[in-house]
Amino acid sequence: MKIVVVGGTGLIGSKLVAKLDERGHEAVAASPSTGVNAVTGEGLAEALEGASVVVDVSKSASFEEAAVREYFETSTRNLLAAEADAGVGHHVVLSIVGADRPPARPYFQAKAAQEKLVEESSIPFSLVRATQFFEFVPSIADEATDGGKVRMAPVLFQPIAGDDVARAVGRVAVGEPTNGRVDVAGPEQVRMDEFFREALASWGDPREVVTDPHALYFGAELRERSLVPDDGATLGEIRYRDWR
Repeated sequence: MKIVVVGGTGLIGSKLVAKLDERGHEAVAASPSTGVNAVTGEGLAEALEGASVVVDVSKSASFEEAAVREYFETSTRNLLAAEADAGVGHHVVLSIVGADRPPARPYFQAKAAQEKLVEESSIPFSLVRATQFFEFVPSIADEATDGGKVRMAPVLFQPIAGDDVARAVGRVAVGEPTNGRVDVAGPEQVRMDEFFREALASWGDPREVVTDPHALYFGAELRERSLVPDDGATLGEIRYRDWR
């Protein structure tokens, strides 16, 4: 089947396109670099012609509250309208585990708003919520660095490899719409401070990881289960120690 992957040239999108191609599907990478812009609507009608499924794995370039919300709401409205015109039968979104849980973080709130638009549309859908990617672990550490120390809360953390995310999204994309949510996470659940202490040591990074219950995660304090899925999540196969 023809599957259009919005954000198909990015980290997850490029992996997903390759995996769908390997399975014999016609996977189309849609992004501004390929002439398709979901925010402006440029190229959408042409890209979606004959498509059975649209998978949205795109991301906002900005983390600023107003900008990120505008990005996801505008792009999603444009996609859903174009899909209705093209007769697309399945809309898949890659979202974040805990998007609708407190504490409020702008990016998570924007993803929750995106999910709501999809749930309220006429297009059959599937929402795939993933935990943090292994590929983003260094940037999470950098964000938490304060004066040479990496401050991490001792909350639960269950990151996942990008390849496992792409596999999970691909399975959902070629299946029937769930009209609901599927959570995906890494195979190991650990304490966030312990994870980063081991990770930085493995990199030979001299920064000290400090356990701080009030440490901020991109501007907000975390609760015990803010970043991990509930029971029943689909687990990836790749462990961080084998991936790094």
